[in-house]
Amino acid sequence: MTTQTTREVEHTITVAAPPTEVYRLLAEVQNWPRLFPPSVYVTQLEHDGNEERIQIWATANGEPKTWISRRVLEPEQLRITFWQEVSAPPVAQMSGTWIIEPREDGGTELRLLHSYRAIDDDPDGLAWIEKAVDDNSRAELPGLKAAVESAVRTAELTLSFVDSVEIAGAASDVYDFVNEADRWTERLPHVASVQLTENTPGVQVLRMDTLTKDGSSHTTESVRVCFPQHRIAYKQTTLPALMALHTGYWEFRTNPDGTTTASSQHTVIIEAARITEILGPDAGVPEARTFLREALGGNSRATLNHAKNYAEARR
Repeated sequence: MTTQTTREVEHTITVAAPPTEVYRLLAEVQNWPRLFPPSVYVTQLEHDGNEERIQIWATANGEPKTWISRRVLEPEQLRITFWQEVSAPPVAQMSGTWIIEPREDGGTELRLLHSYRAIDDDPDGLAWIEKAVDDNSRAELPGLKAAVESAVRTAELTLSFVDSVEIAGAASDVYDFVNEADRWTERLPHVASVQLTENTPGVQVLRMDTLTKDGSSHTTESVRVCFPQHRIAYKQTTLPALMALHTGYWEFRTNPDGTTTASSQHTVIIEAARITEILGPDAGVPEARTFLREALGGNSRATLNHAKNYAEARR
C-alpha cells in the first residue's frame, strides 16, 4: 500500500490589532474578497452551531479556482480550523488552521497552517500546490494585516453603492445580456474591446478596455462568478490607478408582476496615494469618492439601461 506524501507549511505575521478583531474578520467570510487579494467571492452554504460549509472562488497561480470547505469556529480559543470538502485538481486534500495568539503589546501573532496532498502524489502537482499555498498565504496575510491595522482610515476610503432599474422583461434575458460580456463591444458604446474566457462553466475572466466621458480609456480585468438568472459576482484583478480594490455584483430579481429589478453593486477602496496625480493637486478623498461614484455608477447604469432595452424587446 502506497503512502501519499503530506506536506505541512506555516506562515506567520504580526498584526498591530487586538486578537478578537483579527478573529472577527477571519470569521466573517463575506468580507474575504475585501481582505484577501486572491479571494473573489465566498458564500455560506450551511451553518450549524460553530460549524459551517462555505464555497470559495479565488485565484491560484493566476487561475480562477473554486472549492467547498468546512470550518470549525472556536471563538473562545481564537482558532479556526478548515478543510476542503471537494478539492480542485491537482489538490487531493487540503486542510489548515488559523491560530490567533495575543502578544504582550496588545497585538496579535497570526499563524496560518496548511496541510495538503496532491492527486496520485504527482511531483508536479505537489510543486503547483506548494507555490499556490505560498503565494496566496504571502498575499493573504499582509492583506489581512493592512485591513485590520488601517480599519479607521479604510472606512473613509471605502465606498459602496447600488444602482437599480426596473425592467418590463424577463430576468433570464437581463442576466444573459450581462453574462454574455463577449458581445459587449457591439452592445455597449462605452466598451472599446473585450476578451472573455470561461474554462470552467460559471467562472469567467473578463478583460476589457472601457471608454470614459473624456474619450480616454482604461483596461481592467475581472474574475466573475456566475449564478444563472440570479447573480454575477466579480472582483477586479487589474485595476484603474485610483482604486486599491474593486468588488461588486450584478443581481436580477423577478418581481411578483413578472417584471425584473436589475441592480449593480460596487465596493471600492480608494488608492489615496494616487488621488492628486489623477484628479489634480487640489483633490482629496471627497473628490475621489465623487469621481468614482459617478464614473462607476455611470457605466453601470448605462449597462443596465441597455440590458433593459434588450430584455424588453424580447417580450
